[in-house]
Amino acid sequence: MSMIIVRNLTKTLSDGTEILSNISFQVDPGEFVVILGASGSGKSTLLKCLFLQERWTKGQLIYDGADLSGARWTDKLKLRKEWAFLEEKPALNPRRSAFKNVVGGRFFHLPVWRKLTGTVSTDEHVLAMDYLEKVGLLDKAHSPVEKLSGGEQQRVAIARALAKGAKVILADEPTKGLDPESAHRVLQDFRNLCKNEQIIVLCCMQNLDMAERNATRIWGLQRGRLVLDIAARRLTMREKEMIF
Repeated sequence: MSMIIVRNLTKTLSDGTEILSNISFQVDPGEFVVILGASGSGKSTLLKCLFLQERWTKGQLIYDGADLSGARWTDKLKLRKEWAFLEEKPALNPRRSAFKNVVGGRFFHLPVWRKLTGTVSTDEHVLAMDYLEKVGLLDKAHSPVEKLSGGEQQRVAIARALAKGAKVILADEPTKGLDPESAHRVLQDFRNLCKNEQIIVLCCMQNLDMAERNATRIWGLQRGRLVLDIAARRLTMREKEMIF
C-alpha cells in the first residue's frame, strides 16, 4: 500500500516570511488525519503544496516510493489519477444528477470512444451506484446536485473521488457552513472509508470537538510549524494552547 512521506517541507515568500517551516511526517494507508490550526496557520497552503498546486522552497514529497519534489508533469499526472482535492464548496456540476457527477470521476478510466459518446457501461453504472451507497446517498442518485443539501453535496464529492480511484483525499474545510449533523456524517464517511478502503484522508478544519471525535490522528499547525502530532483523543489545555 502507498504511504506519504514528507521531509522538511518549507515554503518561504520573497520577503522572507515562512508560510510553512520544516514540516516532516509519514502517513500510512487507513489513516484519517485532521489538521487543526487557526486561520493563517498554513493548513490550506500545506494541502495545496502536497497536491502540487503550489510550489515550496525546499523539502521532499515522497509517494508510493517515488520522489515527487520536482513536480514534473508526469508527477502531476500520477497525483491527478490517485489523489483528490475536496474544497469547502464541492466542484460538482449542479445541474447534473449525483450519479452523473460520480460517473464523471471515472474519466481517466474510460476508453476514448466512451469519453466521446458519453455512454456509461453496466460496470461503470454499478460502480458509481456502489460508491453513492457507501456515502448513504443511493436514494439521491438521480437528484440534481443543486437540489441537495451542503452535506449531501460533500458526500457526492467523496463518492466521485472514490469512483475516480483516489487513494488519497485532501479535504480543505469540508464541513465549514454545515449543520452539526451533516458535518458529523461527512467526517464519519471519511473515517469509515479509511478503515474499510484503506485510503488516506488529510482534512483541514478548525472544529476541535469534531476532530477529537472522528479523526484517527490529529496534527496541530501554528504559524506554519507542525507543533502537534498525536493519535486522536481529547486534547489537554496545554495542547490546545499550542495550536490556537
